[in-house]
Amino acid sequence: MANIASARKRARQAVKQNAHNSSLRSRLRTAIKTVRKAIAAGDKAAASKTLSTSTSVIDSIADKRIIHKNAAARYKSRLAAAIKSMA
Repeated sequence: MANIASARKRARQAVKQNAHNSSLRSRLRTAIKTVRKAIAAGDKAAASKTLSTSTSVIDSIADKRIIHKNAAARYKSRLAAAIKSMA
């Protein structure tokens, strides 16, 4: 445990920030899962609709630097390709 007051404060802040970042990462994973579930169901229209809502979630989390912008682009690209390849 830290002995200096500023280090103790920094440790408290790190705990709060970690909890916040974890909740955002969870939102990201949930958004991706909803699109994948719609793709698995075979409904192209619903999958496209969920992709558009999930895209905004993915972008906002990338803007906050929870994930890298290239990782966000990769998620969006792969989901869009999966929807495009649906029969």
